[in-house]
Amino acid sequence: MILDKIRQENDIKKLKPEELPVLAEEIRSFLIEKISRTGGHLASNLGVVELTMALHLELNLPTDKLIWDVGHQSYTHKLLTGRKDGFDDLRKYGGMSGFPKRKESKCDAFDTGHSSTSISAGLGYVEAREILGQHHTVVSVIGDGSLTGGMAYEALNNASRLKSNFIVVLNDNNMSISKNVGGMSNYLNGLRTAEAYTGLKKGVEDSLLKVPGAGERILGQMKRAKSGLKQLIVPGMFFEDMGITYLGPVDGHDIRKLRRVIREAKRIQHGVLIHVLTKKGKGYQPAEINPSKYHGTGPFVVDTGEQTGKTTRDTYTDIFSKVLCDEAKRKEHLVAITAAMADGTGLARFSRQFPKRFFDVGIAEEHGMTFAAGLAAGGLKPVIALYSSFLQRAFDQMIHDVCLQNLPVFIGVDRAGLVGSDGETHQGLFDIAFLSMIPNLTILSPKNRWEMADMVRFCVDYDGPVALRYPRGEAYEGLKEFRREICYGKSEWIYEEEEIAILFVGHMAELAEKVREGLKEIGYPVSLINARFIKPLDEEMIEKAAKDHRLLVTIEEGVLSGGYGEAVLRYTEKKGLTMKVLNVGLPDEYIEHGNVEVLRKEVGMDPDTIVKQIVTEYICML
Repeated sequence: MILDKIRQENDIKKLKPEELPVLAEEIRSFLIEKISRTGGHLASNLGVVELTMALHLELNLPTDKLIWDVGHQSYTHKLLTGRKDGFDDLRKYGGMSGFPKRKESKCDAFDTGHSSTSISAGLGYVEAREILGQHHTVVSVIGDGSLTGGMAYEALNNASRLKSNFIVVLNDNNMSISKNVGGMSNYLNGLRTAEAYTGLKKGVEDSLLKVPGAGERILGQMKRAKSGLKQLIVPGMFFEDMGITYLGPVDGHDIRKLRRVIREAKRIQHGVLIHVLTKKGKGYQPAEINPSKYHGTGPFVVDTGEQTGKTTRDTYTDIFSKVLCDEAKRKEHLVAITAAMADGTGLARFSRQFPKRFFDVGIAEEHGMTFAAGLAAGGLKPVIALYSSFLQRAFDQMIHDVCLQNLPVFIGVDRAGLVGSDGETHQGLFDIAFLSMIPNLTILSPKNRWEMADMVRFCVDYDGPVALRYPRGEAYEGLKEFRREICYGKSEWIYEEEEIAILFVGHMAELAEKVREGLKEIGYPVSLINARFIKPLDEEMIEKAAKDHRLLVTIEEGVLSGGYGEAVLRYTEKKGLTMKVLNVGLPDEYIEHGNVEVLRKEVGMDPDTIVKQIVTEYICML
């Protein structure tokens, strides 16, 4: 195999031209076979094989800097930098990450996982290069989807002032920017980047400016005429008008053309954007037909594309989706918002049933949150569903635009807690801490599937800002005999005994049950309390627990710093309660990728570890 010749960065440059198309096919076959076993991002990676190869052929890594937006399309990059053997443990604990990681390779210039960051990071690299007197090339690769994020335009606005080379590659797999119009555009692209032309252009401008009185007027007329011609025959005028040279569109699966346009771009001494057209899922028919399904996939059968080990049980997201649609049938003022995640957040069902009441704002969480505030101020009941780690990006808007005005926005916080294989950039560790500090915001979290449905209805009816926090994966079906009415700000006593009380948040119900069972087996009486409301704090419940319990244990899948447990502890100290409080949660650190159960054990959130911790704490109190 030609792929076996690639052992480290720049080995691709040793191949013969006729070997490159074969390598591209080998890479696709390799990725399909490996991802079918491990799961991962398939369609996005299949679409950028030739583009990645061309970049590696024209760049000198790691001296040159290649930055991937989001980074879920970096698998070919990893192969071409000698990480082939790492694919057997892709996204497993202790194995290779599914995203670029600086600690993993010197060829990964920037850690990514969230959208629309690559141009800002690349611009920082460029300015650092100039200040330090260095001469390497900086390339940021961004998808047309990521270009819907406002941060990308903020960066482009700053990049337009550059006086040195900076290349942005726009990987367009949805044809969202106009197609090339005839041969004249190709001709102008080559002409405008030729050294002879750029030098002549500057010389003519300098000479005209020296003409007394009329120089500036003549130059202005020439520029206006050129601009009018470009508007007719050159695509990408939006970028040109910003001061960024536009090249393309170019076939993203033609290595020869890609290499040529990259070489042209490297000659330009300011910002330049290369518009590349690719096909998401290329080379694997199921992914080509349904790229969304294979964007992030679990293991699957290569011949059929059928996913293996997929459960038919409802996830928390499924329940959110179904109940929300039921509520929308009887409440015409209910509307839903997502940030380019209709499938992931379950709002695709809502979009089909109520298309006029559904809004996809693109990858623009900040705008989406303030848009929701505007909808609420206008008399509607907006529901905005975001992943926990993406909600972080709308923090200011929640404070300033939603909660300051006490507007009735329902925030669905999906993927809360540990999410597993996507790792540090996607773990929902911080939402309890950052949401809890916001005045006027009510926060709930369900213990099981039935409480999830009831809480969705509660949040739809609630007249104020409210966040519902729920995890990824199957909804817990335990404790089904406990389905009591949800009363504002009140917890739920499930088992009421004495001495030790376990107070859990949301989907920690199953873990809390196992911990209680472990303690009961060794003879300890244990109460079990479902927090239900993270905010407001149920002070009455805490004071009641203090009367009959020596130890109150809080369990939450979020960082302890600023979390629910700390709020409980602060209250007991404030009131001088003698009950000891033990907080169990996640450490003050980023948690890497891996199976959720493995990660919980690693951070001490498995039943055995918690039981031992409780017993030790309790014995010390006696």
